Amino acid sequence: MYNLPKLSVVGAGPGDPELITIKAVNALKSAKVVLYDALINRELLEYAPQAEHVFVGKRKDKHRYSQDEINELIVKYALERGHVVRLKGGDPFVFGRGSEEISYAKSKGLETEVVSGITSSVAVPANVGIPLTQRGTSESFWVITGTTSQRKLSDDVHLAAQSTATVVILMGMGKIAGIAEVFSRFGKEDTPVGIIQNGTTENEKSGFGTIRNIVEVVNDKKLTAPAIIVIGEVVKEANALQKVYHNINSVPERSEFLKSQVT
Repeated sequence: MYNLPKLSVVGAGPGDPELITIKAVNALKSAKVVLYDALINRELLEYAPQAEHVFVGKRKDKHRYSQDEINELIVKYALERGHVVRLKGGDPFVFGRGSEEISYAKSKGLETEVVSGITSSVAVPANVGIPLTQRGTSESFWVITGTTSQRKLSDDVHLAAQSTATVVILMGMGKIAGIAEVFSRFGKEDTPVGIIQNGTTENEKSGFGTIRNIVEVVNDKKLTAPAIIVIGEVVKEANALQKVYHNINSVPERSEFLKSQVT
């Protein structure tokens, strides 16, 4: 039976294939075509064995399709085949351009739905033991893109650096030196920083330091994108750091302690 043209923009979660919602799995099971991104776990495609799988991923300076071309593919496949799932990493409405795809599909008369996903901005820090809020330490958190569509450092980083909130930066590895410079400018040199690469996956790796030395940590650990940058006092709650705290009798001053975690 032919399905009516429909687009489901579906969040795939942060990387661990178990961190996907039941509603997302059901959407995949009913799809005729799945257009998937570079950051999704390929195991999730097994939920849609009946569908055609089309890779439309975009990574830094390497775009298989432009956004306009992806929009056209969505409409083409929906009109030809019926139900199209656009599978996107994390949550499709958190720096995922999901709203643009929904708007375009609606303008072409397609039925649409959004299936939220677990955003990496929350799940990845949690997976290494970093709470984004903590009583007495952090009352709020910012989630910022490190790189704008003009390939520049977001102006919001300057605002966030003046706040006491936890700051989570996505797509910021290419701007890490600039981020550190901005926070240093506001006297935050000793603020803890955690960077988690490939979070919640078997390839996860991380590095910890302070604003003062985080560029050195990145270089020493050879950390690259995709990675989440977390800045704030809550970083000290990370599992890796807590193990060190547990095994020492006296805790050095914050900045000296975090510097020692570079190696």
